[in-house]
Amino acid sequence: MSMLQEIFYWVFNMSIMATITGIFVMLIRLVKKLPRRLMVVLWAIPFLRMTVPFGLNSSYSLMSLLSKITTKTIVVYQPTDDVGFSVTNCVMAADTYFPITYKVNILENIFKVASVIWIIVCLAILLMLAVIYITTLYEVKDAAYLRDNIYLSEKIISPAVYGIIKPKIILPVSYKDRDIELVILHEKMHIHSADNLWRILAFFIVAVHWFNPLSWLYLKLFLADIELSCDERVLTKVGDSRTKEYALSLLESRQGATVFASAFGGAKIRTRIENILSFKKMTWFSLTVFVALLGIIFYVLLTNAG
Repeated sequence: MSMLQEIFYWVFNMSIMATITGIFVMLIRLVKKLPRRLMVVLWAIPFLRMTVPFGLNSSYSLMSLLSKITTKTIVVYQPTDDVGFSVTNCVMAADTYFPITYKVNILENIFKVASVIWIIVCLAILLMLAVIYITTLYEVKDAAYLRDNIYLSEKIISPAVYGIIKPKIILPVSYKDRDIELVILHEKMHIHSADNLWRILAFFIVAVHWFNPLSWLYLKLFLADIELSCDERVLTKVGDSRTKEYALSLLESRQGATVFASAFGGAKIRTRIENILSFKKMTWFSLTVFVALLGIIFYVLLTNAG
């Protein structure tokens, strides 16, 4: 059996696991009182499920419940009786693993053909993303220097952060004579959180799982939550007195489509305005409760059946 076929078998299983955990994250996302700057962290769960094939075993895992119905746990490393690491087989099309032997020949043929289609489309998407990234940087390479790491360009319509290692804040030329304090603060929050790095990683992970439609939905929601999270961090810094001013600056901005850049107007304006106007600072007690809740959610959704 080819290595490609085995890789795709486990990628397919990982995608199913990501789908299950992502649905739970989507349900949690419906809780309006959960701050977006904490909510955005939860998207790490389905993305980790798409990239890491194994997990710590736990009897308190969501997978412990599912294993009684449909999944099978294959232990890959168990240093002690109480600690073990495993992969979850959701497809259950194989009799043995490492290497895989399928229950019937037709399943082997299906995965053989599917693995070839998967890698061809995956490489095509990765190539397209690389071209978009290079093209995006090329478009703003002649931006005029303003100050610090801030530049002006005639080729963009919305302020955004470009680059990862040495990120630049690029503003439309029309912003030259405007009050850009809050806009710059927003973009600096993106830089501080390395949001462009997370965007690129998320796009590349979803490119590997292109066959899973929900992975694209998770990507869309994750990118939206990055912007909502950034808005909340700005409001935490400037205080309640400038909430309306910040909302107004957002209304005055133009929407710009940017794949690998964190844009000031990069999410649905109405949703962001509603989130801004309803924003309330967290107390230390509420922050502690939310962080503890996040820890429990991570443990339940990232561990495997014990």
